[in-house]
Amino acid sequence: MKSKTLSEKIIGSHTATGEVSAGEVVIVKVDYTFSHDAAGPLLINQIQKLNAGSLGDSKDWTIFFIDHAVPSPTKELSNDQATVRTFSMNNGLILSDAGNGICHQVMAEDYTSPGDLVVGTDSHTCTSGGLGAFATGMGATDIAVAMKLRKTWLRVPESIKISVDGKLTRGVFAKDLILKTLSILGTDGAAYKSIEFQGEAIENLDVYGRLTLTNMAVEAGAKTGIIASDKKTLQYLREFDRAEDFREIKADDGATYESEISIDANELEPQIALPSSPDNVKPISEVTEVKVNEVFIGSCTNTRIEDMRTVAQIFKDRQKTKGLKLIVTPSSSKVYLRCVKEGILETLLAAGALVTPAGCGVCFGALGGIPADNDVIFSSSNRNFPGRTGNPKAQTYLGSPATAAATAITGQITDPRDFL
Repeated sequence: MKSKTLSEKIIGSHTATGEVSAGEVVIVKVDYTFSHDAAGPLLINQIQKLNAGSLGDSKDWTIFFIDHAVPSPTKELSNDQATVRTFSMNNGLILSDAGNGICHQVMAEDYTSPGDLVVGTDSHTCTSGGLGAFATGMGATDIAVAMKLRKTWLRVPESIKISVDGKLTRGVFAKDLILKTLSILGTDGAAYKSIEFQGEAIENLDVYGRLTLTNMAVEAGAKTGIIASDKKTLQYLREFDRAEDFREIKADDGATYESEISIDANELEPQIALPSSPDNVKPISEVTEVKVNEVFIGSCTNTRIEDMRTVAQIFKDRQKTKGLKLIVTPSSSKVYLRCVKEGILETLLAAGALVTPAGCGVCFGALGGIPADNDVIFSSSNRNFPGRTGNPKAQTYLGSPATAAATAITGQITDPRDFL
């Protein structure tokens, strides 16, 4: 039997034959399908066009999230959310309502398990790859069929191996590693590929960081990003009372990769994505005296509890610079509650932050925090294309939550290592 990559192993286990190779087009069984308030109305319309009837028999694997605009700022978005709520309730489907959290974070907390195959109507569905799952975004029609039949088709992607040796140093995080990766691959360097992260630095990275890596794999055009499951995965699942969902899954020795890239974690410094593309990356030592009007710490890429703890450490007994807008959005209600219990929320409020309900927030540009013309915003999210945060006349820089916190304190892009 041919040695398999992680994607080949997981996809193969969801086919009738049990084995696949890169390049094949196959029909697969899916473990979970999901959508949200931004794409859900279109999806529901497609389901009705297909005359799919009730999805009541899909209740065990279908989830709808209200997470992009929380709470809804317009009647149009409120009507869209009402459509999603009504459809979910009429069909007995799982509904994760406003304030519960961003779909990708909640999927990792409550649903996705190692070895799963997950599809959703969002490009960042690949976040779940941090748990050792094959997860990918698809269009509304494909998801409509998957929700009804619990099956979909896909082409088995070739894999790119990213080997990260050494250890991430103080003040350098998973966000910096994925930005460095994007600077190497570019926004289309992994088009329809699976990015498989391996190496000592990945093994030492907790699942919170791994989810950040796989979340932004799509920014290189990848079909998915994926990391083998291990004791760190088990530890994460235990945090959410899901230890029974653990299984070890890893690539075979001798698996064939389309290409391999090596990164030395020891040499990595904080990275910054400059406007207006997530692959326009420079080390922070080359980004100087960039004044910032707004800082956003949030999105499905970051603001898990480990991120929030780091941010609180930086803000302790410090305040944001006067006149700067600082918005912090936890990724889920569970993260929010832990912030309350651990005193993180108090630290953030004392620093002058506006803390919003769990959701997509500024990242999506549909709810609050929209920058003014000519504003410069520093964000811990995943995209900085013109208009992404709601105003095409603003500029967006990307970096880690730690860099964002340090930047909020000084008012210009600042190395977080000065504060840790």
